[in-house]
Amino acid sequence: MTTHAPTDIPAESSGGRRSRAVIASTVGTAIEWYDFFLYGTAAALVFPHLFFPGSSPYVGALASFGTQAVGFAARPVGAAIFGHFGDRVGRKSTLVVTLLMMGLSTFLMGVLPGYASIGFAAPLLLVLLRIVQGIGVGGEWGGSVLLSMEWGSRRRRGFMTSWPQLGVPLGLLASTGMVNLMDSTAGDDFDSWGWRVPFLASIVLVGIGLYVRLRVLESPVFDEVKRTRRVVRQPVLHVLREQPREVLTSAFVRLSEQAPFYLFITFVLTYGTQKVGLPRQDLLDDTMVAAAIGLVTVPLWGYVSDLIGRRLTYGIGIVCVGAFAFPYFALLDTADSGLVLLAIVLSLFFHDMQYGPQAALIAEGFDANVRYSGAGLGYQLASVIAGGPAPLVAAAILENTDSSVGISWYMLGCCVIAMIALVLMPRARTPRTAGASPDGGAAGV
Repeated sequence: MTTHAPTDIPAESSGGRRSRAVIASTVGTAIEWYDFFLYGTAAALVFPHLFFPGSSPYVGALASFGTQAVGFAARPVGAAIFGHFGDRVGRKSTLVVTLLMMGLSTFLMGVLPGYASIGFAAPLLLVLLRIVQGIGVGGEWGGSVLLSMEWGSRRRRGFMTSWPQLGVPLGLLASTGMVNLMDSTAGDDFDSWGWRVPFLASIVLVGIGLYVRLRVLESPVFDEVKRTRRVVRQPVLHVLREQPREVLTSAFVRLSEQAPFYLFITFVLTYGTQKVGLPRQDLLDDTMVAAAIGLVTVPLWGYVSDLIGRRLTYGIGIVCVGAFAFPYFALLDTADSGLVLLAIVLSLFFHDMQYGPQAALIAEGFDANVRYSGAGLGYQLASVIAGGPAPLVAAAILENTDSSVGISWYMLGCCVIAMIALVLMPRARTPRTAGASPDGGAAGV
């Protein structure tokens, strides 16, 4: 006889434990995205001439974005490694390790000498640290989302899993704010030492994150998996063999979200300063405003997905990003401060329509005993086809055409592929084994 683990924790224990799990997921994820986004900002503003001196602006930017892409390529590796242990050992312990990896690698970047001091070893060490970052963030997402999701109510999964997703706007807001602060404080010395301070500050944030995460209890769903002895020996191989369609569609459905996102927050700094002639400070300020709005819109769209369904909410977001591909650059090209702000705010608003419900959309497609591996792999494989290549593709298009039109077509193409993947994505799985928690239901997935 098939039985199911309760999807809601008993009333006498639910409040404090559930809140602690959500807070631990959100705080830790915010810190890790702070580290990851900080690199992207520095890659656009500082790293080209610090680690690749003597290059033309285009070659320097391309090389810098190339080191950034290495981190994206490492993310599926992290998803596979920590997915394995997350499905065998538990969600909590893996999240402690990923937080340490991210924080320490970011801190070491802050003390890394430039090319002028140690030559070719500088960009080589930068790449190695970026790989560690990528592995860490690759293992982070699955655990943080599942910790929140599996402590939460089935009827509110979209809303519950949107809180760890808040790590993106929180991390973006914090990293951009720190760069902005040091840009104003250090002035002409920003390129020599000012940029290092936000990287060094990561070690303090790691301490805070560890304190929060060590106090949270293991997911009750995973405890049930262990109790019923359903732990899979090789969860990564199992999910690739049993659910390849779920993994692939999870990756491709992110093309419309992740590829445009890294154009909106990273490539915009290169395009805005070099092509349009906008002040760097203004672009950073506008990005902070958009990130602050994301603190509301990410959980809002997660909540909406609980009401009208993940697929419908996500599909509307795909259409909005595709429709905005050409107006976005048209607004930037005006160089009008108000219209540039509007472009950046709307770009992230449409992104959040997908990012809010995305965690539940992907995670609900996998059984509880392989959910960390399956959801993590699907989510992070998008880094190889979307987030990593996007700034490189955009920089190459701009250099060869001296126009943003090709970049807009690239964004639109990503949206078309994502919509096809959304249509082909299997519905949330009906549990077939003891201890599996139901998927879908009132969430309308």
